[in-house]
This record gives sequence, C-alpha cells and structure tokens, in this order.
Amino acid sequence: MAKLTATQVIESLKEMTILELNDLVKAIEEEFGVTAAAPAAAAAVAAAPVEEEIKDVSVILKEVGASKVGVIKVVREITGLGLVEAKGLVDKAPIAIKENLRPEAADEIKAKLVEAGATVEIK
Repeated sequence: MAKLTATQVIESLKEMTILELNDLVKAIEEEFGVTAAAPAAAAAVAAAPVEEEIKDVSVILKEVGASKVGVIKVVREITGLGLVEAKGLVDKAPIAIKENLRPEAADEIKAKLVEAGATVEIK
C-alpha cells in the first residue's frame, strides 16, 4: 500500500461528510485506544478562567457639568437615542449611560463624555 502524504489525507477529509468524519474519529479511537474528547475538554477547562477575568463594566454619568448641550450630543452619539430621550437621560444624572461593556469600550465613552464636560465614573 502506498504511503499517503499529509496533503492527500487532508484533501480526502475535505470530501467526507460529517457522518463519515464522525465514523472515522470513532475508528481511530478504537484502533489506537485514544479519546478525541479529552483534549477538547481540557482546552475548554483551561480557557474558562481567562473568560472570567474579563469583567463587564458600566459607564455612569455622575454630573452633567457646564456644557449640558455638549453632553447631550455625546449621549445621543453613544446611545443612538433621539434628542428628547438623550436630554431626559442626562437630566436624570447620576445614571448609567451604557452597561455591560468591555473596559476598553467604557474608557472610550468616558473620554468622550469628559471631553464634553461631564463627570463620569466606570463601575
């Protein structure tokens, strides 16, 4: 029997259906006494703590400051609200402007609001 190259094996795998690939994996597991699921489970367990370290934060508008109109414009840009809704939100300060954000996105929003004259907190 002629030895197959890695490229030939990969090409033949590309032509197989999902059911055929599943049968192949089972046959390899039986032939070599290995389990394909163990490395995948270990990788999932190893990746889980990394995801827990990243926490979502909220951007809280503490005070509007001297330039209320500028802050309303930025709030409209950030939230996609209309003028009346954005003004209503700004009037309710302190209030969360955006929630469940990655810290990097929250920092960008905070910078925009601070530039407009608002006092902002990230929690």
